[in-house]
Amino acid sequence: MQQKPSSAYVHIPFCTQICYYCDFSKVFIKNQPVDTYLVKLMQEVDYYELPALRTLYIGGGTPTALSAEQLDVLLTNLEARLDLSQLQEFTIEANPGDLTAEKIAVLKRSKVNRISLGVQTFNDRHLRQIGRGHNEAQIYDSISGLKEAGFFNISIDLIYALPGQTMMDIEKNVEKALALDIPHLSLYSLILENHTVFMNRQRRGQLHLPNEDTESDMFAYILSELKRQGFDHYEISNFAKPGFESRHNLMYWDNAEYYGIGAGASGYLNGMRYRNRGPIQHYLKAVSEQGHARLHEEYLTKAEQMEEEMFLGLRKKSGISVARFEEKFQLSFNDLYGAIVDQLIAEGLLKNNKQQIQMTQKGLFLGDTVAERFILE
Repeated sequence: MQQKPSSAYVHIPFCTQICYYCDFSKVFIKNQPVDTYLVKLMQEVDYYELPALRTLYIGGGTPTALSAEQLDVLLTNLEARLDLSQLQEFTIEANPGDLTAEKIAVLKRSKVNRISLGVQTFNDRHLRQIGRGHNEAQIYDSISGLKEAGFFNISIDLIYALPGQTMMDIEKNVEKALALDIPHLSLYSLILENHTVFMNRQRRGQLHLPNEDTESDMFAYILSELKRQGFDHYEISNFAKPGFESRHNLMYWDNAEYYGIGAGASGYLNGMRYRNRGPIQHYLKAVSEQGHARLHEEYLTKAEQMEEEMFLGLRKKSGISVARFEEKFQLSFNDLYGAIVDQLIAEGLLKNNKQQIQMTQKGLFLGDTVAERFILE
């Protein structure tokens, strides 16, 4: 009997503002059936009969777009239904613009022990340009409010290579992020996604982004500065002080299975990747009728599972354990990938100590283009 996953992701698809770069499953919260959604979310939780969890992650959208009362309903009901006796990490995403004192008080009463704050940039002009609803002052207010409430496991997201952003802007952002004295930072380069305001502007020639060389310089600067300040670059986009790595996200990169709950959420169960219905009414109807809202269900072949193992594992600083790979798939790693590994080492993109296959700094910057080389025809 296969062991049940010990991680779950819960999706809150509501936002108080829609950012210009975001293609996540989300809707503007006004006039949405939020209370009904929370009821159906619990029905879906009940359907899966989750085991004791080690990590739980509430993301969005923006979970803190909910009112303090709704947030309390969400957390109280989840905690009543789930076995959290083994819980190591319980993260919730929050936005500086809507994390009020009342909401922080709700979080403090709950079992949440990690906060991920969507900062993106400290520059007010850039915040307006990307459609964010907060300003720099609110970032500091949120962080100090969280620390006063006893939250110290705090992470912030920052985006670099924004339209019109210069190297000096990056230096200021990194300096301000480090001054917050928090143990985790996630840094992403701007990616243009279809069906976003930014992609439409780009197609009309109205978006002026830094070129690839500048983006590479930004990445190198961020890396060296954070390393200098005692942060470990443990995954392509993530930096942590020792012991503060995101355990939930490491579960994804270890290619482990997990429950995905909520409209538009993805999950991975019994070798099946699935995605829930995204539109709110479709989600509510599906849960009412069948208890779950899975729409796309795909059972992965062994070849696809191995591809995912490589794609996800290479994102980590620790890379891929050859022994773990061979134990999991009962195949020789060298027979499958030896020639590809040798070629990538020759190109300076991988390093290999025979036990672990890891990206070099150059490889990390190129990310998925290196991982794609491991797709076997």
